[in-house]
Amino acid sequence: MKLWGGRFAGKTDALMRRFNDSIGFDQRLYGADIEGSIAYAGALAATGLISEEEHLALVDGLQKVRAEFEADAFEIAPGDEDIHTAVERRLGELAGEVAGKLHTGRSRNDQVATDLRLYLLEESGALRDALVDLQTAIIERAEAHMGVVMPGYTHLQQAQPVLFSHWMLSFFWKLERDRQRLESVAKRTRVCPLGAGALAGNPFGIDREALCASLGFDAISENSIDAVNDRDPVIEFLSWAALTQVHLSNLAEDLILWSSREFGFVEIDEAYATGSSLMPQKKNPDALELVRGKTGRVIGHLTGLLTTMKGLPTAYNKDLQEDKEPLFDTIDTLKMELAIVAGVIRTLNVNAGRMEVALEDSMLATDLADYLVRKGIPFRRSHHLVGQVVRQAEQLGVPLKELRIEVYRAVHPAFDEDVYEVLGFARSVEARVVEGGTAPSAVAAQICSARELISNQLSGPTGIDYEQERR
Repeated sequence: MKLWGGRFAGKTDALMRRFNDSIGFDQRLYGADIEGSIAYAGALAATGLISEEEHLALVDGLQKVRAEFEADAFEIAPGDEDIHTAVERRLGELAGEVAGKLHTGRSRNDQVATDLRLYLLEESGALRDALVDLQTAIIERAEAHMGVVMPGYTHLQQAQPVLFSHWMLSFFWKLERDRQRLESVAKRTRVCPLGAGALAGNPFGIDREALCASLGFDAISENSIDAVNDRDPVIEFLSWAALTQVHLSNLAEDLILWSSREFGFVEIDEAYATGSSLMPQKKNPDALELVRGKTGRVIGHLTGLLTTMKGLPTAYNKDLQEDKEPLFDTIDTLKMELAIVAGVIRTLNVNAGRMEVALEDSMLATDLADYLVRKGIPFRRSHHLVGQVVRQAEQLGVPLKELRIEVYRAVHPAFDEDVYEVLGFARSVEARVVEGGTAPSAVAAQICSARELISNQLSGPTGIDYEQERR
């Protein structure tokens, strides 16, 4: 029996049913739906609308329904248009007529809004753990290759030498911001819409604060119309996911480029590569290419839902059913990707020799300019002078460190024999001792800070362990 069928005399068109029904994708909300229903049964009992015996019968029946889902034994019936219909239908089969009292004062509008928030909070915890694991893999890889110097790039042109570990840690801090943003989104998600009804509120005097506490939320929604319309948590989550996906794509792009034969800086483990159906020699970084490729998909989900929301009138509209598939797909995509990228990082073969060979001493031009600055020459002037030195070296076809002192002095007499002391990649790296720089001591300090952050996440309260709080 439809939850809304009393007013209708005719049958729903078969194609319309396929178009309207969401059970094919929203059944993954069963845990949140049952959890919310158990809490709501308690709220009904507290008002005296149902007896304690009825309350216990509802809870027992709902727990049995959850057990069937968890055992993969729940059977979807032809009339189950969504997860709410399916749960209530099965509850009636198990608990009898009392199941018809559970929906008293409740609408699917506030029910699904609550389900979505509960589901998002649970999945946010899983994604937070996956982020922390990837961050841990990055720290481990940075520690394992502390002495490796590589070319640093801007505009994809060699710029200055940096430690490989420094490059690796740059993604730790991107992901750390992602983790913090996820916690911020989760904080605003912890608002309970249950009790808003269809749009006007609950007429039976249920205790919304008690409902809020029993479900692990921080606060109740302040306006019942806004409560059933608000999809900000989903949009904020998709926005978070899009930016996180961009960071993963940036990492993937660097590793794809550097694993090419032309660079050869790294080699992707066979566990995360595939071959060619035609060319036997190929080893393609498909895992990373798929991470990069799915970025458009994740960004598209955000754009799609924003477009859905931008013209909606007040309160609930069926358009809001379009929030679930992009949300579910984004969660599934990121959970898989974060684990895969962590695996790529942990198994990555770093070719320090190729990085060393790729270092060109033209990257030390800034060190030459700094040398002149220490001789009292203004930086803008020293920058110009070193440009002349670089041009001379290019014309003579020799590296900077082999350029004769007479050539240096012809450009400016401040150049002396000690100029050659600055023309070393290790020295260049070691000179950047400022906090956040690429010097070994500065990178070691970064690692200490990063490890402390991860340690706090693993051992202290995160503000996101919602399952534990509800238990």
